[in-house]
Amino acid sequence: MPSMRAVEVRNANAPLQLVEREIPTPAAGQVLIKVQACGVCHSDAFTVLGAFPGIAYPRIPGHEVVGVIDQVGERVPRWKAGQRVGVGWHGGHCGHCSSCRRGDFVTCETAQIPGISYDGGYAEYMVAPFEALAAIPDELKAAEAAPLLCAGITTYNALRNSGVRAGDTVAVLGVGGLGHLGVQFAAKMGCRTIAIARGADKEPLARELGAHRYLDSTTQDVAAELSKLGGARVILSTVTNSQAMSAVLGGLAVNGKMIVLGASSEPIEVSPFLLIGGRRGIQGWPSGTSSDSEDTLAFSALANVRPMIETMPLERAAEAYERMMSGAARFRMVITTGK
Repeated sequence: MPSMRAVEVRNANAPLQLVEREIPTPAAGQVLIKVQACGVCHSDAFTVLGAFPGIAYPRIPGHEVVGVIDQVGERVPRWKAGQRVGVGWHGGHCGHCSSCRRGDFVTCETAQIPGISYDGGYAEYMVAPFEALAAIPDELKAAEAAPLLCAGITTYNALRNSGVRAGDTVAVLGVGGLGHLGVQFAAKMGCRTIAIARGADKEPLARELGAHRYLDSTTQDVAAELSKLGGARVILSTVTNSQAMSAVLGGLAVNGKMIVLGASSEPIEVSPFLLIGGRRGIQGWPSGTSSDSEDTLAFSALANVRPMIETMPLERAAEAYERMMSGAARFRMVITTGK
């Protein structure tokens, strides 16, 4: 049987290891993808640490996958060998639970996630169900398209479903892996974009990405500064620090809301008076479907939104993962296969 290189986790808390595996065969409803690039996401830690219920090991991580269809299984409509495709966090759905019956596939009760539910993109080949596939625009290179399938779709989809309109004020909390894309999307959507981060050193980059204002949370009262500007219609929170989220809530405008994208186990503290008096709210947002991925990719190609990436070959996947986890990456690590 033909073989491929892959990077797997053999059990929870085990190191990432480069191995040889048989190239999988797509079943009915699946395609085989020749992987060209796979983004390294903080959520890959779920697989490495065994922090997600029901993971079966060994498991190949990776849910920001870009490649070319190599084989098409039976009963796969539309998709053909040779097409460029991507697979993001949404890796399939059951089609019959209460969420799916309402077309809300992202909140499917048994949603599949590449690299968690089945083997992901830290490999030269992977199989995926056809409903997880997103077409990749020609304008996007594989390595730059990969992070858009998770970090990109999460920020873009949250903003476009937030109710903001051109001219509204959007504050992006954090200028990192998610935030540097959130700033670009907000600015390209025509919003008055305010970037919030720690330290004055982030300001030049934030402005280069399209921010109209920059607030340094180490020297400024961010909530007060936002209020002086009339308040934010949306605060897009991309950080994983609940205290930082709590500190900026006072900067919401009347009818404003914070959309939480960065996960933290600590509670967000907010006064009920703040919420009630100004009809303010806090909302979470979980990625999107494959069609949302296509919209994200198309908008990125049209508006020239690109992630800032560092690339490493597949055999250095463990190094790429550690660089991402340490916070040293600027801003997204991407594994390439050379395929």
